[in-house]
Amino acid sequence: MSDIDVKPDTIAKPKIEQPRLHKVILINDDYTPREFVTAVLMMVFHMSEDQAYRIMMTAHQRGACVVAAFTRDIAESKATEGTNAGRQNGHPLEFTTEPEE
Repeated sequence: MSDIDVKPDTIAKPKIEQPRLHKVILINDDYTPREFVTAVLMMVFHMSEDQAYRIMMTAHQRGACVVAAFTRDIAESKATEGTNAGRQNGHPLEFTTEPEE
C-alpha cells in the first residue's frame, strides 16, 4: 500500500434556486365599492377584515397596492380570481401581477 492519503473527489452539489416570486397588485378604480374590494381580498387572499381594509385603503390613496407575493402560477391564478369576482358582480376591479425585483 501507498503512504499517500487519497481523498475522494469532492461532490459538487447543484445549487437549487428558489422560484422567482411575483407580486399581486390591486389597482384602484373609482367605481368598485370599498366593501366589495375588502370582501374579495378576504375571500381570495384569506386576509382578516382589518388587513383587507388597510390594503384597500392603500390602493385607494396611492392608486395601487401590493397584496402579496407568490410563485408565478399562484400569483396569476389569484389575480385572475380576484378580477373575475369583480367582473361577475359588474365591477371593474382589477388585479395584476409582476415579478419581484
